[in-house]
Amino acid sequence: MADRRLRVFYTVARLLSFTRAAEALHMTQPAVTFQIRQLEDYFDTRLFDRAHNRVRLTAAGRKVYQYAERILELYAEMEQALKAPAPAVNGTLTLGASAPIIECLLRNLLRDFKREYPGLDLRLKLADDREILPMVESGEIDVGAVESNTNAENLQLEPGLADHMVVIAPPRHPLAGHDCVNPEALARYPFVCRDQNCRTGELIMKYMAATGLSRDALNISLELGSFDAIKDAVEAGMGIAIVPRSSIGKELELGTLAAVRLDPPLERSFFFVSRPGDSHAAEALLKFWRNYGRE
Repeated sequence: MADRRLRVFYTVARLLSFTRAAEALHMTQPAVTFQIRQLEDYFDTRLFDRAHNRVRLTAAGRKVYQYAERILELYAEMEQALKAPAPAVNGTLTLGASAPIIECLLRNLLRDFKREYPGLDLRLKLADDREILPMVESGEIDVGAVESNTNAENLQLEPGLADHMVVIAPPRHPLAGHDCVNPEALARYPFVCRDQNCRTGELIMKYMAATGLSRDALNISLELGSFDAIKDAVEAGMGIAIVPRSSIGKELELGTLAAVRLDPPLERSFFFVSRPGDSHAAEALLKFWRNYGRE
């Protein structure tokens, strides 16, 4: 694997943000800063200009970025060339999860898993968290993804990704230029919220309440049933919202939305649930996930 410092540098240089790089790498911001300082000490030169809350590459930083891009591409090419081909796994794998988990946390994973195992018939079954465990136990689905931990007997539990929740706003919104924002500041603006009957909506409202902000204190302009609908509403200027960071990659690249960290932070995580030793297809998914999470 390529030098960690080089990967950290490349991510900061690509995003031009220490905060966003830390989120993308699942690191703390001080850890990212430390890696960059080590690299700057190694080259004995500054790689970034950090002034007026903006991050820019120096002339030396631009050179390092060009080499880093080539080096990391070569590493990826080498790993791909040496990676053992996945064993043939055929048949059907049925995965049960709620729409928010599939939409935000599993979309890329399942896409890449299907590429790795083209002979496997992957089927998705939408269900709420409370429905998943009985479906796994009865064999209706092979693997379930749930947002809450469980101590169900005779089931195998595997932690999944932790996803950071962020505030989204139109690029010209007063909050867009902030590095982070506390919940109290959200009450000053129209707020687009997730249906509180879903687990993520409930999580957000519990977070608000824990920081002393009741639902009544929010200026709720809309309550919608999906993150895609929420993003569309925020892009249209109908308010700000809290969504998973993993759900807005395309919008950030296109510049149609701005993301601001929450302080204190809010995370959402999920767990895979399966029957131990039940099927080769289920084990293939869990093994693929373990490697995927490390990468």
